Amino acid sequence: MVAKGDMLYGWAKDSEILKKGECGGAVTALLKHALESKMVDAVVAIKKGKDLYDAVPVVITNPDDIAQTAGSLHCGTLLIPKLIKKYLNGAKDQKIAVTCKGCDAMAFYELAKRNQINLDNIIMIGVNCGGSVSPVAARRMITEKFGVDPDAVHKEEIDKGQFIIEYEGGHKGIKIDELEEEGYGRRSNCRRCKMKVPRQTDIACGNWGVIGEKAGKATFMEICSEKGANLVTSAQSKGALETCAADPKGIEIRGKVERAMLKLGDEWRHRDFGAMGTGKDRLKLIMTESAKCVKCYACVEACPICYCVECSTKKPWYVSPGVLPTSFMFHLIRFAHVSDSCVNCGQCEELCPMEIPNALFMHSQQTEIEKMFNHTPGIDMTPPIHALAEEKVERARLDATRTDSIYENIFSEE
Repeated sequence: MVAKGDMLYGWAKDSEILKKGECGGAVTALLKHALESKMVDAVVAIKKGKDLYDAVPVVITNPDDIAQTAGSLHCGTLLIPKLIKKYLNGAKDQKIAVTCKGCDAMAFYELAKRNQINLDNIIMIGVNCGGSVSPVAARRMITEKFGVDPDAVHKEEIDKGQFIIEYEGGHKGIKIDELEEEGYGRRSNCRRCKMKVPRQTDIACGNWGVIGEKAGKATFMEICSEKGANLVTSAQSKGALETCAADPKGIEIRGKVERAMLKLGDEWRHRDFGAMGTGKDRLKLIMTESAKCVKCYACVEACPICYCVECSTKKPWYVSPGVLPTSFMFHLIRFAHVSDSCVNCGQCEELCPMEIPNALFMHSQQTEIEKMFNHTPGIDMTPPIHALAEEKVERARLDATRTDSIYENIFSEE
C-alpha cells in the first residue's frame, strides 16, 4: 500500500510504454491507468507535433492514445492550466489527469484560488524541470553552437548539466553553463525558477536520483498527496505499474541535484534583477522597454493570473483605445493585478511579438512583494495579497465612480 511521503522507483509493465516512455514510462502508465480505471474522464498532456520543436496540447479520452504523449519535449514552452480554464470549463464538470511542470502546478493553484479551476477534479502528475528552451531559440542554438541541422535532430534532453541532442549520424552534448554564457540555452524565466520539484502536485516524478540497475529504466516518484497514493496503489494492483523503494543513496543524490538547481536559480535572479538597476533607473528601463508594446494582448491571453471577463486595460478612461505607443497605464494595471501572484511561467515574454522582457519585469516585482509579505504564490491555497479587497465589490464601484479609492477604503477600516 502506497502512502503519502513514500519515495519510489516506478516503471511501466506495458512493453509499448516501456519502449516509448522516458525513464521506464511510469508517468505514461499512470495516465493510461487513470483513464482505464475511470478515475478520470480525460487526460491533458503534450505531444510532439510536426517536430520536436512543436509541442501540442491534447485532450485524450481513449487510453490507447496515451502512448502518443510519451517522452519529453524540452523545447515545448506551453502552460496547461489556462487552457483547461478556457477550453475545459476549469475541470468543473469532469475529472482530468494532467502532467505539469513547476510553473504549471503554481498556475493551477493561483487559478483555483480565483475559482477558475476545480482542483478537486484534477490529478496533477508533476515532473521535475530543469528548464525549457524556446523553439526558435533552440533551432538557432543547434545550428550555430552545435553545428547540426535542427531538422536532423530526433531527440533532445537536458541531463547532468548538459543540453544533449541525438541526430542522424551521432549525438552531441554541451554544458548548459557554456551555452547560457553565450546567450543560448534555457528561457530566462526558467533560469530564475526555484520550483524544480513540484511537491504541491499529487506525485512528483523525474529521473533525478534513479541509480544502479534502474538508472534510465525507472522514474523517481515522490508521493505528495492521498490522491497520488491512491493512483499509484491502484495502478500497481491492476498490473499497470511496478515499483520498489527508492535507493537511499539515490534520494540523497536527488536532493543534491535539487539544491544545486535552486542555488543556480538564486544566482540568475541576482544577475537578472541586478542588471535592472534600482529606483528611477529600474523604472526608466521598464518604461523604455514597455514603450515598444503594440497592445496585442498576447500577454493577457496567456497569463494564468489574468482571468477577468473584461480587462481593466480595456477601460477607455484608463487606457485610450487606438493609441500607440500605448499609455504606460496599460502596464501599470497589469503590474498591479499580477505582481503578488506571478508564477514566473514566462508566457508573457515568450509570446510577446515585440520581445519585451515582460516576465523579467513581473517576476522582479513578485519577488519584492514576497520579501515584504512573506507570501509565495502557487504553493498552496493561501489567498494572494490583493485578496484584501473584494474584487466584485471593487469592480462595481470602479465602474460606477471611475475613480480608484481602494487603498482609502482598506485603510479606513483599520
